[in-house]
Amino acid sequence: MTERRAPAERCFTSPAVEAAIARITAEMADTQLARLFANALPNTLDTTVDFSDGSRPDTFVITGDIDAMWLRDSTAQVWPYLAFARADARLQRMLAGVVNRQVRCVLIDPYANAFNKGHEGSQWSTDQTTMRDELHERKWELDSLCAVLRLSHGYWQATGDTSPFDTDWARAMALVLQTMREQQRRDGAGPYRFQRLALSPTDTLPFDGEGWPARPNGLIRSGFRPSDDACQYPYLIPANFLAVTSLRQLDMLATALGQSSLAADARALAREVEAALPTAGVLPYETDGYGNALFMDDANVPSLLALPYLGCMPADDPRYLATRNFVLSADNPFFFEGRAARGIGGPHCGLGMIWPLALTMQAMTSTDDTEILKCLTMLKHSDAGTGFMHESFHQDDASRYTRPWFAWANSLFGELILQLAAERPQLLRERLPPA
Repeated sequence: MTERRAPAERCFTSPAVEAAIARITAEMADTQLARLFANALPNTLDTTVDFSDGSRPDTFVITGDIDAMWLRDSTAQVWPYLAFARADARLQRMLAGVVNRQVRCVLIDPYANAFNKGHEGSQWSTDQTTMRDELHERKWELDSLCAVLRLSHGYWQATGDTSPFDTDWARAMALVLQTMREQQRRDGAGPYRFQRLALSPTDTLPFDGEGWPARPNGLIRSGFRPSDDACQYPYLIPANFLAVTSLRQLDMLATALGQSSLAADARALAREVEAALPTAGVLPYETDGYGNALFMDDANVPSLLALPYLGCMPADDPRYLATRNFVLSADNPFFFEGRAARGIGGPHCGLGMIWPLALTMQAMTSTDDTEILKCLTMLKHSDAGTGFMHESFHQDDASRYTRPWFAWANSLFGELILQLAAERPQLLRERLPPA
């Protein structure tokens, strides 16, 4: 049984991905879990990809039920397909198109998080910031630019192809570094402001749109989290860890391309940020440089839970283990437990709402088979019979969910099953408990 679009209605089809679905589902003992995987892994290809081939391929990737492209989401949505790029030339061209489109977006505005395909304008056009018709939303999120670096490096590593890394790409990378340095705010507030007339304080920034004060210390400020919620303290620690990793990836790629100046700039900034990161104990989610810290975690990636997945630290690092124990406990104010599941949510969808992203990430960063099977069981029962992952669902009732079409959650779940098939195939031969 499948809830996918009919083949003729799919936006893009990859024979390599379809072959992997057929091969892996044939080995899965739990038919409901196999159905979820078969629906989820290709969901981005089936429903969100607008690919135009040519001398410079272009791929616009919507998030799902919002007709706009987020830099962070688009990277995460296509990430599992990198593994199939060498076996599928057209898929590789489509992925190159995502890199190219992200470059184009950065050159339009490095402070924006979400973009239109063209000049359609946005419901957020009245936000008090420098809006343009090409922008869907202009929330400054450090992880958005990190996602661009991550995809460029990931594409290069997966394919060996350097064709996307042209003059426009180099200009965009220089703009990424400039923007990150501006948001270290060593010499004043910088150019970014954002305010919105909103019922929730998580949807706007205080103090004339500059955000809460922070003491410059080498970390990079973020106005908003990967959830698109405003930061309480401006130094978002998971995003700064990811910035170090992503800047080092840029250094590696730029060095291979012979762009020594770009590589040196990326390397120097990575060192500055790394030197300012917390070094011991449970890691905070946000800090302000004045000694204040917020201890919590949010389901959206980058999160503290996701640090090993993102390559920021080993899964057995004592800091990570202490932090993981904290964020997966009742001491995390956004860890919820009820009759349907137990897991991490966040402010974005409200109290009591657990995110499949976080359950998937818990499984992907676990080294314990029992924990992984528990996560798979909760994920299996979180779909409310729809056959897809959702943005969030209520801790006591999975039929109370948000966003029935949220491609990021589907891609990440598909990536989890691919990871288990490669590393722990015996777990996919388990029949999971019924609801």
